[in-house]
Amino acid sequence: MNTIDQATNNRIQQWLRAEYDADTVGQVQKLVDNNEETELIDSFYKELEFGTGGLRGIMGVGSNRMNKYTIGKATQGLANYLKKQFPEQQINVAVSYDSRNNSQKFGHLVADVFSANGFQVYLFEELRPTPMLSFAVRHFGCQGGVMLTASHNPKEYNGYKAYWNDGGQLVAPHDKNVITEVNAIESVSDIKFDRKEENITLVGEAFDQLYIDANKKLSIHPDAVAAQKDLKIVFSSIHGTGITIVPKMLEAWGFTNVHVVEEQAKPDGNFPTVVYPNPEEEEAMSMAKKKGEELDADVVMATDPDADRVGLAVKNHKGEIQLLNGNQIGSLLIYYVLSAKKEKGTLKDNDFIVKTIVTSNLMSDIGESFGVKFYETLTGFKFIGEVITRVQGQENYLVGGEESYGFLVGDLVRDKDAVNSCAFIAEMAAYFKNQGKSLFDVLLEIYETYGFYQEKLISLTKKGKAGADEIKQMMADLRANAPQSLGGVAVKEIRDYEKGISTVLAGHTQTSIDLPKSDVLQFITVDGDVISARPSGTEPKIKFYCSVKEKLDSRAQYEAVALKLEEKVKNIMADIVKS
Repeated sequence: MNTIDQATNNRIQQWLRAEYDADTVGQVQKLVDNNEETELIDSFYKELEFGTGGLRGIMGVGSNRMNKYTIGKATQGLANYLKKQFPEQQINVAVSYDSRNNSQKFGHLVADVFSANGFQVYLFEELRPTPMLSFAVRHFGCQGGVMLTASHNPKEYNGYKAYWNDGGQLVAPHDKNVITEVNAIESVSDIKFDRKEENITLVGEAFDQLYIDANKKLSIHPDAVAAQKDLKIVFSSIHGTGITIVPKMLEAWGFTNVHVVEEQAKPDGNFPTVVYPNPEEEEAMSMAKKKGEELDADVVMATDPDADRVGLAVKNHKGEIQLLNGNQIGSLLIYYVLSAKKEKGTLKDNDFIVKTIVTSNLMSDIGESFGVKFYETLTGFKFIGEVITRVQGQENYLVGGEESYGFLVGDLVRDKDAVNSCAFIAEMAAYFKNQGKSLFDVLLEIYETYGFYQEKLISLTKKGKAGADEIKQMMADLRANAPQSLGGVAVKEIRDYEKGISTVLAGHTQTSIDLPKSDVLQFITVDGDVISARPSGTEPKIKFYCSVKEKLDSRAQYEAVALKLEEKVKNIMADIVKS
């Protein structure tokens, strides 16, 4: 094993010790005996770290894999940190899990470790969505929580989202401090694995009603729902947790014509009907879309495995079922919430909305037009949750979201919530149908008012250590040789969020960026196009986001302007990827 460095080899040797169970040792020994260097390097070259979504990785043996020991170590480290942050008090934690392979087993493992540390654990009896875990943290007055999920990643993955006492995912300084505690654990013997049954309280189906009732109180126009209760809705849970709660939520709100995609209704960690269980992917939405076409549905919705993201398709002006992207869904939700509240006279001076830096500026344009303050955060909904918590009591959060299909209306939780979003999308469709409009009609009206925004995301997958090194080099090259024009349009401004500096190229004037440091580069052209480059915090990918804008004088121009913007995006992305 000549290409394995000493640090990696030390980790391999550590996992061959007797303190690890015989099955684990046997699997590692087999990799060594078969001289599987690539797999050994990828499995042991580092420790799993918290990214924008917590701990996430491929399941298997090794320090860089999701397994009993990496999860146990993370949980013990989190437990140690909670004890330091909340001394001399009873610590409560909530634990839930999704439909992924091993999620339930990992969830019980986390509960075991917390209970062994003397914590009171609220463990969900059955799989439930991520937002319900966030809701549980707040409802039970917990100091922390853990959700076992890898969101929309391929079936080989699992993950661990850690939550703080506000119901939001860990942010600075807690995320780094927990890692310090995790890294301080030198031996498996430091992890308390022995379950204390008396410290575990099971959270049963009755909890669903608490969550449903709390959400129903957020409804802005129950009258519109009552008038359009037979709105034709198609829903798919894509083999995930959404099936446990979304149909119940829609029924509770008053919708009587909901059609579930039965082929995808059963929770299954192998996700047998899709390539990736991600509603951002057209393929993952195909079965729901087909059912929508067959039924002539008003709205078609699908949630990812842990039901924090939602995909949406609506009937377009040609009568076809058309998929919308995350920027369009978020813009519609913001427009609905603000316009409906304005109509009712319930908008307040201290209301605000939130979006991330890679999400369409259409959302902030809408907010400004209603006189509503907007915040912009780094990528990852945990930063949106952080803003909601930070200004709680002084300002009133209404709605927010990110281009990656994560949205939240109201502040019941501190994470994106596809269950809540499904209810509001349905209410929004009912509200506008009452006015004789489809959601697509409303989208075109928004474009006529604010400009036609078109966005595209290109993700390049680079697996393993070699891939991680390649992504680092790509970002370094972009910094060293920043493009001066993109798609034939001059670059006006470069924002480097890692350096915390925005540079206007004309005159080379620089200003500081008032956000935490993050490995993101943004290029803004003289036309107002925004192109962002960002390594993913949860997947072996580098992502390029592009947003362009053109005036839309009338809906009759929609197809022509769409083609023009599509060509512009194509030219810009060709330049940025080769830069």
